[in-house]
Amino acid sequence: MASSVTSSFCISNLKTVFVGETNKLRVSSIPGAQAGFVRKTVECKESRIGKQRITVPSNVTVNLEGQDIQVKGPLGELALTYPREVLVERDESGTIRVKKAVETRRANQMHGLFRTLTNNLVVGVSQGFEKKLQLVGVGYRAMVEGNAVVLNLGFSHPVKMEIPSGLKVKVEENTRITVSGFDKSEVGQFAASIRKWRPPEPYKGKGVKYADEIVRRKEGKAGKKK
Repeated sequence: MASSVTSSFCISNLKTVFVGETNKLRVSSIPGAQAGFVRKTVECKESRIGKQRITVPSNVTVNLEGQDIQVKGPLGELALTYPREVLVERDESGTIRVKKAVETRRANQMHGLFRTLTNNLVVGVSQGFEKKLQLVGVGYRAMVEGNAVVLNLGFSHPVKMEIPSGLKVKVEENTRITVSGFDKSEVGQFAASIRKWRPPEPYKGKGVKYADEIVRRKEGKAGKKK
């Protein structure tokens, strides 16, 4: 600019200054002392899953000691340790309630998670869990030999997997596998380990899939047009 630019800013007072003697632009300056951030405390909403009570069956024994819980039933015994953000208590009616100890984002996340884990303990030792898999493919079959499950999945050798303690594996019609147990995490982990050997492919659907799994199929390459 040919003309000189003159500007003045006042921190203590709000004033209007002129920038440029020729252009005569009017600019309002906001004092720095009055600018700032407003802190607002936001209370986390209670988890819809976390606030649900857990009913304990008559054949299940629950022992609470501080942040530790031990659940014993006809199928087995399981234990869980809670973080400091979560509290667990049992009322006079016998139901278990998981509550938040503090109002933080992590406590809100842990609330629903540990309520679900606690419910899995009670259901596991009383009813158990199961995961079903299905073998799809020509020549694919499975069988149980002693304490191991043997899979024929198109490799040059059969796949032999030891069954972990606390789990049961049943094979029906050589292609349907059922993994059952009282620990939901172990049941899911072993079923995933079986599926990992030959995940279902998207063109013909061959492989090991969960019984309720939907495999998205792809169209193969089209042949040459004559």
